[in-house]
Amino acid sequence: MPTSSQDPSPTAVSAVGLRKSYGDKTVLDGIDLRIPAGSVFALLGPNGAGKTTTVKILSTLVTADGGQARVAGHDLAGDPQSVRAAIGVTGQFSAVDGLITGEENMLLMADLHHLPRHEGRRVTAELLERFDLTEAATKPASTYSGGMRRRLDIAMTLVGDPRIIFLDEPTTGLDPRSRHNMWKIIRELVSNGVTVFLTTQYLQEADELADRIAVLNDGRIAAEGTAEELKRIVPGGHVRLRFTDPLAYRSAASALHEAAPDEESLTLRLPSDGSQRELRAVLDRLDAAGVEADELTVRTPDLDDVFFALTAGAEVPRQNEETLR
Repeated sequence: MPTSSQDPSPTAVSAVGLRKSYGDKTVLDGIDLRIPAGSVFALLGPNGAGKTTTVKILSTLVTADGGQARVAGHDLAGDPQSVRAAIGVTGQFSAVDGLITGEENMLLMADLHHLPRHEGRRVTAELLERFDLTEAATKPASTYSGGMRRRLDIAMTLVGDPRIIFLDEPTTGLDPRSRHNMWKIIRELVSNGVTVFLTTQYLQEADELADRIAVLNDGRIAAEGTAEELKRIVPGGHVRLRFTDPLAYRSAASALHEAAPDEESLTLRLPSDGSQRELRAVLDRLDAAGVEADELTVRTPDLDDVFFALTAGAEVPRQNEETLR
């Protein structure tokens, strides 16, 4: 897929009509992707949606049944060896060998990349220091915490200096501190020009890291865009005003005639996208009426809402509210 003339950024990964089935089960039903170089792309979706299959196809681990793709400028089907030389892959399950030390894991990876011995030792030492693993380097990897094993896993992926990294649910099972440390590592990689293709079950993770997000459902891309663009496709944002004085409530209801009233709780609810402009307009109208609300709550859709709306989940998403008193 060629780069659009309106977007000069080079393309790291592109796909058109990518398809994959296992028996009677269609996993990918013609998906299109375009991922600019030096960005983070997050692929979301429920279990079984096809996220891992997409990663496996684009990293040459399995063959697509149909469609075309280019990775790092190389045709996926015609030149898979060049694709492999340009990418790194960290799967859901660690590739770390727990029976040997962290340093030995790194040196083994350097050998697999055919690095000269002195170069392999230099790269190993640099990456162990970069990922804060120098002190643990001579200890068996089986003694590492989950966060340390994940850091070692990514360090091993970087031995070959890939420009595109596929991270398939890299923070699954990590505690919040380790997860935040992993986010820091991903941001540092991208700041150095690396492209990151991320699959995740953590919606906050995608919100924090991704330049663009796609939601995969039933083998198709249900929606794609920035986090803010996706949030705007889900209705339900509103401003809620609560009053303790019935007279103030009635004056506000008169000034904000389009608001949905609740006389029992003395509250008004107005549709809103949560923007500063809309909030200021509501407050200006209250000021003009000489009324002050006792509590103002802004409720905006978040990625949980987007996920449940696009994947037809039955679970009620949590509220994302900011209350001003």
